[in-house]
Amino acid sequence: MPHPRLPELALKLKSEKSGERLLALVALRNLPTPEAFPLIKPLLFDDYLPVRSMAIRSLVSHPSAEAISLLVQMLDDPNYEIRAGAAGALGAVGDHQVVQGLSRVFLEDTEWLVRFSAAVSLGNLKDPRADAVLLHALDHAEVLVQQAAIAALGEIKAVNAVDSLLCFVQSEDWLVRKTLATTLGNLPTAKSLSALNYLAKDDHPQVATAALLALERIRQELPNEP
Repeated sequence: MPHPRLPELALKLKSEKSGERLLALVALRNLPTPEAFPLIKPLLFDDYLPVRSMAIRSLVSHPSAEAISLLVQMLDDPNYEIRAGAAGALGAVGDHQVVQGLSRVFLEDTEWLVRFSAAVSLGNLKDPRADAVLLHALDHAEVLVQQAAIAALGEIKAVNAVDSLLCFVQSEDWLVRKTLATTLGNLPTAKSLSALNYLAKDDHPQVATAALLALERIRQELPNEP
């Protein structure tokens, strides 16, 4: 039996008022995928950019094979905001088959926001195949992309990245140092421990706190280290 709100939402999705289309898309997240997806799909190509973006986010709640395929196609959309949204959504749906597509986008796209979203999603997927791309991302000129790559390397447990990460211990950006501290807590090596002891004395309290929390985690992995 169809969901009781289906006719109402289907009507709102055809409204000339973008606000009604947006609200209907939000409501569709709670409907079963077989009913919701056919209604969301046309809105991926809406004339109004916020509606397209909301439709992309709505697909996260309905990660069918066709939805993932459409998101992958949208990684090549002419609009960089749509590409960034698609990259972010792919990390949320959790399908490891998209690692290659996200890696390609990071290496080839010229917009930093798209590359940032791709790096975050590669971390969310926790797939070790993203290792080389994320190491490459550490050299990006945009600090936010560097920060995303640092966090993602911790998510995928890339212990081999520790030497490359240590150059950020003295970053001028305290958020980068804080992210680094959290990441090193996921990479149990003697070098990580040494860097965390240094960051625990950082002038910024949030960096120091993050380092102390990371030290607690890493000492469980390295019981013979002081």
